[in-house]
Amino acid sequence: MPMTPSLRPKPADALAVLAVVVLAGALLLLTWGRETGGALTAEICVDGQAAETVRLDRLSGPEERTLTANGYTLTLTLFPDGAEMTHADCPTQDCVRTGRVTRPGQSIVCLPARVSVTLAGSAEDGVDAVLG
Repeated sequence: MPMTPSLRPKPADALAVLAVVVLAGALLLLTWGRETGGALTAEICVDGQAAETVRLDRLSGPEERTLTANGYTLTLTLFPDGAEMTHADCPTQDCVRTGRVTRPGQSIVCLPARVSVTLAGSAEDGVDAVLG
């Protein structure tokens, strides 16, 4: 009959668990409430080139921008908390169907016109997801 190894926890196992808990707590304290990059901005690109960067927190209300590129006319509405493509004469209308974007990293893209609007910076709430 072969001998099976003992699977009981050892004192060194408790030290390893304690080290992981201390490290997780230290990382939590370092990152808790940290600003992720300044005010929310909208970067408008036409044909892959930056055409305009707008700081959204400086807007007092909605502002419209008319963009003309590659034979298409688009109406972009900028808000203090995001952006929305409200009208486009392109055939697919994907940019209009995207709706309002309000979080950093989100973007609106019109492929026929080769126009993109990307949000960067930090949002006010700072919450990506809640688990549990």
